[in-house]
Amino acid sequence: MISRYQRHVLKELWSEKHKFDMFLKVELASSYAWMKLGLFDEKTHDKLKKAHFKLEDITRFEEETKHDVIAFTKAVSLSLGDEKKWFHYGLTSTDIVDSAQSLILKEVNQILLDDIDQLMDVLKVKAFNYKNTPIMGRTHGIHAEITSFGLKYALWYEDLKRLKQHLCKAAEEISVIKLSGAVGHFAQSDPKLQHIAAKYLSLPESHIATQTLQRDRHANYLSSLALIASELEKIAIEIRHLARTEVSEVAEYFSEYQKGSSAMPHKRNPISSENITGLSRVIRGYMLSSFEDIALWHERDISHSSVERIILSDATSLLDYMLNRMTTTLDKLLVYPKKMQENIELTQGAIFAQCAMSQLILKGVMREDAYDKIQSLAFKSLEQKRHLKDLMHEDTWIKEHLSSLDLDHIFDVQKHLKHVDSIFEKVFGSHILS
Repeated sequence: MISRYQRHVLKELWSEKHKFDMFLKVELASSYAWMKLGLFDEKTHDKLKKAHFKLEDITRFEEETKHDVIAFTKAVSLSLGDEKKWFHYGLTSTDIVDSAQSLILKEVNQILLDDIDQLMDVLKVKAFNYKNTPIMGRTHGIHAEITSFGLKYALWYEDLKRLKQHLCKAAEEISVIKLSGAVGHFAQSDPKLQHIAAKYLSLPESHIATQTLQRDRHANYLSSLALIASELEKIAIEIRHLARTEVSEVAEYFSEYQKGSSAMPHKRNPISSENITGLSRVIRGYMLSSFEDIALWHERDISHSSVERIILSDATSLLDYMLNRMTTTLDKLLVYPKKMQENIELTQGAIFAQCAMSQLILKGVMREDAYDKIQSLAFKSLEQKRHLKDLMHEDTWIKEHLSSLDLDHIFDVQKHLKHVDSIFEKVFGSHILS
């Protein structure tokens, strides 16, 4: 993982030192379990608890053995006496690797969940700040009907509630202990060993495994990360569209000495949103790689190992970075309600066409007749750049069905926001509403 996209906290959690610290933690949990099962006494266990290692020793031994777990056990053995014969007893390498990885992911996932909470806090504040701010709603990129700018934030908040639940479930399924030996049947140990060690490490235990935990767990987990990344991309793309010069309803914060282009001094580009859009593509690529890891040969091969050394640290680090960057981007986002109002008026009232059609239907006009009439007037409004309300006011047929009060009602912006409170109540809860 390049440092540009990795916060220090994730760098530490995915460091070689922390990985081997977790290896040792699993080994000591196994030793504790063996002591409880009577393989050796408490005095021996106390000696094993003093085990430690030097990273440089592991590096040196791995150059010789070409095997990181053997290099680790050899390095730890340097700190032990005769009790070292019980270190790694009855275990296979993947018992340690998968279980230690579960411990790391447990820590990583707590950070990701905290990141999501921080983003949701910002979304909630912004949703209420702009609950009653009208903005042009667009479908197919074309002006559709007026909506609330706050509803955009509320939607993203609701999305993240759902995606957080998905991540929590995926995190539970991936953060489990596995100490069942070379082919998963405990022949060299005892199922009780895994049970005791699981309680010691506060991890759930797998019910069944081969030499490895089954990789559908990891594919599901990467899917959850990819879904969250794609949600961030969805938010980023909305910002990018609203920040276009022709729209100019929002803009990313631009610091005093920030530059947008080496050639064009006037440029203020939405680089944070573009950055998040790009990184989401990387995480979705990692998701695909995780699916390729599911089918391993028989009880195990290591074709997944090299993949996971890259994708787990990279995907979690990238998502942590993206969540934090999006939180800052939205917190500092510049919003221009006046420009939103200008854009609402851009189409000469044609966006009220559905309201006009509905009002005619309420007055007894057949839907097809109402549609055709309003479509004709709306197109005329756009072509002649005359307000639809004026055209309707002049039209003899319209005046037969609609009064001046009816026209005022049709072109009332606020009626488009009349149900925003009820939507907010569903998203945020009734106790939030004033």
